Amino acid sequence: MTFDIDPLLVFYGSAGVAVALLAEAVYLLLRNAKSYRSGVNRRLQLSDREPSREKVLVQLRRERGLSSQGEEWLPLAVFNRLILQSGVTVSLWRALFSLSALGITAFGAVFAWRGDVALAGAAAAASVTLLPVAGLMYLRARRLKAFGAQFPEAIDIIVRSLRAGHPTPVAIAMVAREMPDPIGSEFGMVADEITYGSELETALRGMMARVGHEDLPLFVTSIAIQASTGGNLSQILDNLAKVIRERFKMRRKIRGLAAEGRASALILNITPLAVFLLINAISPDFYGEAWKHPMTKYAFAGAIGWMAIGNLIMRRMINFRI
Repeated sequence: MTFDIDPLLVFYGSAGVAVALLAEAVYLLLRNAKSYRSGVNRRLQLSDREPSREKVLVQLRRERGLSSQGEEWLPLAVFNRLILQSGVTVSLWRALFSLSALGITAFGAVFAWRGDVALAGAAAAASVTLLPVAGLMYLRARRLKAFGAQFPEAIDIIVRSLRAGHPTPVAIAMVAREMPDPIGSEFGMVADEITYGSELETALRGMMARVGHEDLPLFVTSIAIQASTGGNLSQILDNLAKVIRERFKMRRKIRGLAAEGRASALILNITPLAVFLLINAISPDFYGEAWKHPMTKYAFAGAIGWMAIGNLIMRRMINFRI
């Protein structure tokens, strides 16, 4: 069996591949021309443009929703802490504009669909309150996961620096120079706060409030105890890094063992909806007068509530905290 290949197509294909490779080479050349230092984390990017470390610290605080002195400014502490720990850097006016656009869009869409002003207002209120909170919670969870994965390596850098004879603030500043975000900028803010007069424990507790990771209190407590009573801090932190890594490995192992339960929960949630949509697609009149029956909405509410209870039970069965 023979294949007839048009030489012209081969030529055009080769030319296209050559152009793509040339474009990639130019991109990599321009990208590598940038300083590696400016690409590590946000703090170092700002440091390249602004030599004053104090102004860089103030800008990082304001980007995170803090005042120039590092204080929270929103009256609702829980929401303020959620914004802070999510790591978002959106300005206040841009956030207000986005929320207004989201609310107007939701109001217009629901009003055009149902023609009910009250329902459209409720949808707009829900879109500017529930959706942002859900998004911030997702961003916080993702940031905490990234911070937890970087934390043992950051402790190892501090341990190596301490064993080389450097003081603790210098070791923390080394993490800020070597590690990417989110941990690089957080430790950089700690280093800058120490430089401008803050105590080591105070600066670390400020980072603990900004991040909210569950392993940070162990780290801060270890440094605080060593500063007051003395001891081999490098050995303490080395053991702490090992403990954190073992906990991380155990979480991954448990997640793998619980994968079957998560898959079962997903299938059990999707199957009723998929069957319902399939029946409606194959036979639109299958349910007939059931849609007009007054008990239908109560049956739907009961089914959704029952599924929610089942999901809660399955979640408790497959979720473990270490």
